[in-house]
Parts: sequence; structure tokens; C-alpha cells
Amino acid sequence: MPQPRISATVIRVNRGLYALKPWYADRLAGTRRHLAARGVPPGAVTAAGVGFGALAGLALATVPNPPMSAILVATLLALRLAAANLDGALARDTGTSTRWGAVVNEVGDRAAELAVLAGCLALAPAWLVLLAMLCASAPSWVALAGAAAGAARVNGGPVGKTERCLLLVVLAALPAHAGVLLAVLAAGSSVTAGLRLRTLHRTLRTVTP
Repeated sequence: MPQPRISATVIRVNRGLYALKPWYADRLAGTRRHLAARGVPPGAVTAAGVGFGALAGLALATVPNPPMSAILVATLLALRLAAANLDGALARDTGTSTRWGAVVNEVGDRAAELAVLAGCLALAPAWLVLLAMLCASAPSWVALAGAAAGAARVNGGPVGKTERCLLLVVLAALPAHAGVLLAVLAAGSSVTAGLRLRTLHRTLRTVTP
């Protein structure tokens, strides 16, 4: 049976801060060249991103001083986002891209985010943190499901990965409002997943066999 053909090469939604990704990638070009010159494998960068996420979660859970916690979390999440940007680009630049590497990239990205959110267990009810974890993962599930169906990867949205990181920095600065901020993160992530799903539905309905 012939596979469906997608006429569009790019699927656009409300891209949010994701629109800054090309600019951010340019800022990291020097770091990418440095890593490539020293033979650092992309998987090591992915693992570093998970580590930065885990450390950010630890800072949320254990640093009692909100200004210091916010600075630590912001720094670690900036490094986590840099790693998420660098690993795939490094693989492409060095000609080491593989399908397994793409799997590791996706799993690492989800693990890094869940590790940060796990730190919120010290600040909010467990059910709310678990709900935030579930909702935060939903936009990526939708994007991956669309890619599995042959569509271009859908990214961005009103509360994508970068916006969720910003919400967690605010949460670190205002831990007394952790419950409200986690609810905003969960609701915004759900809306983002819904918008991506709607975009995919519109795109895939136009696919010609």
C-alpha cells in the first residue's frame, strides 16, 4: 500500500518562544564547533541535558532561599535548553545522526523535563505535580504521533518547552504560589497539545495517497 504524502514541509502553529530557536542556535554555533572538534558524542550532550534538569529539580526541592533558587533554576534550565538544542545539531554537523540517536534525543528531553518537575513534589501536592508532568508531556506526544503519521514535526505553541521552563523559574522565585503556577503550566500545556492536534488534523486531512 502506498504511503501518504504530505504536501506541506512545515506545520505552523502559534510558535511562541520557539520562534527564537534559530537565533538561539546561532548563539550556540561556537559551542557546537568546540564540541565537534573535541569529538564529544551527541548522546553525551543529551545526557548532560538530563543532568541539568535533575539538578534544577533538586534546586527547587532543597534550596530554601527563593532568589537563590530562582537563579540556580534559571541557570540550570538555560543549560538544559542549550543541551536540547545542541545534541541534534551536533549529530547533523558531525554526520553521526542515527534513528536510534533520535530516540535517545526524545527520551532524554522528556526525562529532563520530568526531572525538573519532580522537584516540585517538595512544594505542591503530589497529585498536582503528577498532573503537571502528564500535561507537560502531552504536546510532545502529539508532535511525535503526527511525525509517525508522516507529518512534519509540530513545535511551538503558547506553552511549549521554553515557556514551561520560564514558569518553573517563576515558581522557584515564588514557591508560595507553586500550586497556581503548576496549574497554569498544566492548563497551558494541555491547550498547546490541543492546538497541535488541531493543526495536525487539518494537515493530515489534506494528505493525498
